Amino acid sequence: MTDIPQILLNNGQTIPQFGFGVFLVKPEDTQAAVTHALQAGYRHIDTAQMYGNEAEVGAAISRSGLSRGEIFVTTKLDNGAHRPGDARAAFDQSLKALGSDYVDLFLIHWPLPTRYDGDFVSTWNTLEEFYRDGRARSIGVSNFQPHHLRRLHGETDIIPAVNQIEVHPYLTQDEVRAFCTEHQVAVEAWSPLGHGSILGDPVVQSVAKRAGKTPAQVVLRWHIQRGDIVFPKSVTPERIRENIDVFDFELSAADIEDLSALNKNERGGPDPDKF
Repeated sequence: MTDIPQILLNNGQTIPQFGFGVFLVKPEDTQAAVTHALQAGYRHIDTAQMYGNEAEVGAAISRSGLSRGEIFVTTKLDNGAHRPGDARAAFDQSLKALGSDYVDLFLIHWPLPTRYDGDFVSTWNTLEEFYRDGRARSIGVSNFQPHHLRRLHGETDIIPAVNQIEVHPYLTQDEVRAFCTEHQVAVEAWSPLGHGSILGDPVVQSVAKRAGKTPAQVVLRWHIQRGDIVFPKSVTPERIRENIDVFDFELSAADIEDLSALNKNERGGPDPDKF
């Protein structure tokens, strides 16, 4: 089985650097996809309440023959449940859907600065409750900018373990990543392949040819060597196996530089300050 590196989080927990995402995977396809991923050696599954497939993730895990402790599970708070009471009810529902009495990582999915009076701090305080009672082994955020993180640093007790943000060679997020590194917040990259748009880029194609790997594999390797935590998604067994096959080669410093130089600050997803 592939030996996946572990990233040490700021609370002493560890997280597999390479995982499997189920964003936009239909519920009816999720159990089979997660099953293929676990069989291929993935031990980190990333889902969310708004994806609508937590129950299918839980079913795949329970039927995998693996112990719950062997699999790192992340889910995220729905945007309609930021108020503390709503967040508590939503978290309870996630545990029920996943068939587990804890999650390894629970995230605020978006800061939502234009909703709830922009009060994601009270939402974070509620996540701190889940962390303290052990039902969330780690807590973090997603799509937070440095100014959002500064508020949490100044007004709360627990530093987020991770910040899950859109990152790929067309959006390198250097400022956010630098802030997170300075404050010991691990960076998770969603849409690590740039919604597929970067795979045809001539530079990516050239690096892939030199490495003898696919464009997707060299982009995922670029993330790994930069220290990002990644979780590409697919429902195709061959692609699921291909994506994780990135630990038998290294990109040169020049390759890393060439891929990073593709940055256009081009988002495929929403702007966190407006969404």
